[in-house]
Amino acid sequence: MIKAWTSGVEAGRLDRAPPRGSTFAYDPDAQADCAVSLTMPTRLSSWDTPFGLAPIFEMNLPEGALRERLRLAFAKAAGSFDDLDLLAVVGRSQIGRLRYTGVGEGLDEAVPFQSVDEILAARRDGDLFSFLLNRFAVFSGLSGVQPKVMVRDETTFARRGNGDRASFRGATHIVKFWEADYPELAANEYFCLRAAERCGLEVPQFRLAEEGQALVIDRFDLNPNGSYRGLEDFCVLNARSTVDKYRGSYETSIWKRFRQFASPDAVTRDSEQLFTLMALNCALRNGDAHLKNFGVVYDDPEGTVSLAPVYDLVTTTAYIAADTMALTLDGSTRWPDAKRLQTFGETREIGSPAAIRTILDRVADAVSDTRPELAAHARDRPAFSEIAGRMDLAWAEGLRSLHPC
Repeated sequence: MIKAWTSGVEAGRLDRAPPRGSTFAYDPDAQADCAVSLTMPTRLSSWDTPFGLAPIFEMNLPEGALRERLRLAFAKAAGSFDDLDLLAVVGRSQIGRLRYTGVGEGLDEAVPFQSVDEILAARRDGDLFSFLLNRFAVFSGLSGVQPKVMVRDETTFARRGNGDRASFRGATHIVKFWEADYPELAANEYFCLRAAERCGLEVPQFRLAEEGQALVIDRFDLNPNGSYRGLEDFCVLNARSTVDKYRGSYETSIWKRFRQFASPDAVTRDSEQLFTLMALNCALRNGDAHLKNFGVVYDDPEGTVSLAPVYDLVTTTAYIAADTMALTLDGSTRWPDAKRLQTFGETREIGSPAAIRTILDRVADAVSDTRPELAAHARDRPAFSEIAGRMDLAWAEGLRSLHPC
């Protein structure tokens, strides 16, 4: 059994439920703002899940190399290592406002210090990822197959005029790496995020290491006062497990859920942003825009709920040439052309036909304007040239779909 905390307040207890499920019970005095999820408001009766963990508790469980590192480190001592064990290991330092500890433990979010400037200047032959993985694996409650860890650099946090450097102890940055199967993935994401910036989308601050081995991203769930915002991805909002992240449609699993859970003013304000992100994913040929790569954020589950900033944006066809969309549109995962996107935008009442066309033009301009940067980086860093060439071809194809000849 482990204890769940919301924004530093005890919320309830999470435990296994035979034969293969789990159960969560709120503390009797838990207030409404202690809700662990928009989908799980406080109540006296327990929230029971027949198999595994509820999506909100599973949301930040590490995957890939990070999960394997933790399994090897803890399975022998524990005798077994299931999702609840993993949550107990990484739960006191993870994305969003939820934290987890042993039932008899207090909440200690302290993460070791690591200079972000040193990461950005490090050379790849120094095996930086292994060093950071060994040091920060247990402080890295975040999902995704791409190798990544969370670190604390309170120097940059204080330099931005945020919080009290002396007292802040939580993670401030996400550091992403790449492995041989997906070379130059950090640079790939960097230039995709540059295109997102040019579209006018909200993007957290991000920097690429000098040799392209790592991408450092400021946590967008970190408030200026050092508190953390709630974050829920669309697997949670659709009550689906991580294994079902590719199961769903833009019509229902994204748009219907967004309008169901977002605040009314945020629906009006953010619908254009969500459509812009959808169109940009298509233009960049991002076939990994699944349910976990869209989210909503909030400070209070009973307050304003809005669209999360952009994250996990890459050109997947640079590695998988025949890749298609992760979610369906009109029942198909094939890449849509401008006409299909225009029709989608109009039927969802995102704006007038002229306004939808303007959004698509803005996306096309953003991608076009980023291509010279992509080419320049490839010239300066020959190791990136092959992936950059594949990305450029993919972007050209995406642009043709937005502006057919």
